[in-house]
Amino acid sequence: MAAGPPRQREDVAFSERLAELDRNHLWHPYAPLPAAMAALPVRSAKGVYLELFDGRRLIDGMASWWCVIHGYRHPKINAAIRDQLGRLPHVMFGGLTHLPAVELAQRLIGLLPEGLDRVFLCDSGSVSVEVALKIALQYQLARGERRRRILTVRGGYHGDTFGAMSVCDPVGGMHHLFRGFLPKQLFLPRPPGPVEADPDPRWVAAAERAFARQGKEVAAVIVEPIVQGAGGMHFYAPGYLQILARLARDHGALLIFDEIATGFGRTGTLFALERAGVVPDLICVGKALTGGYLTLAATVTTAAVATTVCRGEGGALMHGPTYMANPLACAAALASLALLAEGRWQEQVARIEAGLREGLVPAQRLPWVREVRVLGAIGVIEGKGEVDVAKATAAAVGKGVWIRPFRNLIYAMPPYVIAPAQLKRLCSGMVAAVAACS
Repeated sequence: MAAGPPRQREDVAFSERLAELDRNHLWHPYAPLPAAMAALPVRSAKGVYLELFDGRRLIDGMASWWCVIHGYRHPKINAAIRDQLGRLPHVMFGGLTHLPAVELAQRLIGLLPEGLDRVFLCDSGSVSVEVALKIALQYQLARGERRRRILTVRGGYHGDTFGAMSVCDPVGGMHHLFRGFLPKQLFLPRPPGPVEADPDPRWVAAAERAFARQGKEVAAVIVEPIVQGAGGMHFYAPGYLQILARLARDHGALLIFDEIATGFGRTGTLFALERAGVVPDLICVGKALTGGYLTLAATVTTAAVATTVCRGEGGALMHGPTYMANPLACAAALASLALLAEGRWQEQVARIEAGLREGLVPAQRLPWVREVRVLGAIGVIEGKGEVDVAKATAAAVGKGVWIRPFRNLIYAMPPYVIAPAQLKRLCSGMVAAVAACS
């Protein structure tokens, strides 16, 4: 389809035609084909705003699924990608290396807890989870252990590829349709909230019983620390991570933290694990790693784990994505991490947390609402029933706000650069979305 002249590209008729073609031919995530709701055609984006083809501007309360932390078209990230494009846009990572990858590995090692210093760069968050699971299984095989199962908690979400799906919630999760095809993993109850609570002794006892029964089968434990994202935007206390770390260690299992959504400041600390003082054997990072520019993730582990894997059958980690360590993505990540190193994110996230707590107070008075919870730059309104996504989205868009409700949740995870007035408007859009469901 031709783009048409500039004036035509701006008009409503063109926007509607674009949306109709999209609806009939493009398959969107977690959506039927044709889609039940027309997608909004985006012409451009800058800062916290999405500009639609029909001329409307929306505050992006989702930071494009939580990754555009510095806002759209940040000049420093733009410049880094342009510079790298003129040098080396891509090269295979098998047998070759390049400066952006080496520098990125060093930068990540400097940010992560001591000991996490072996870096596998991969394509996406889901793939980083796959890599972590394969590392854990190869590690156990190299030790002569026939441990084939992964232990996790209910309510989690770790991605859409097969290994990752197997450790998502098997009943209430988005991948329950695949239960009969996936490896059968072990699930503990979801750790109760809130973040400030002490661990529930009943949960601790259940976890200890599960490890006593099946601990010798467990290759690794994987969890999203503190915040379960797409599994329900659930917050839980750091003490549960300490308990899982102890049980994993006592029973010979590795500990994997999935910080794809929580990493790089989203919860108020650079990594959510800092709240618990626990260092895992492996950590998965992604999403905000490149500031939302290009897809890139990393699985980082210890020298001891890596050495053991490479002593085993095959003598290597058996994984190798075609676009592994893409130089453009590494350059974007280096620029994004340099912006984080300036330190403004801490003040920004604290301001967002305060603004969400204040701005979402009106939602607590609406009859549809069960709970409002805020942590760092995450604001969640949990309802008593399913969200009417069409009505809620239309209400938010009417306020100049883009959010993406799901199940019984209306939530926001905005870019860190959002200004106070923009945050206030975002909150009013979320409240309007709730009112549309009440």
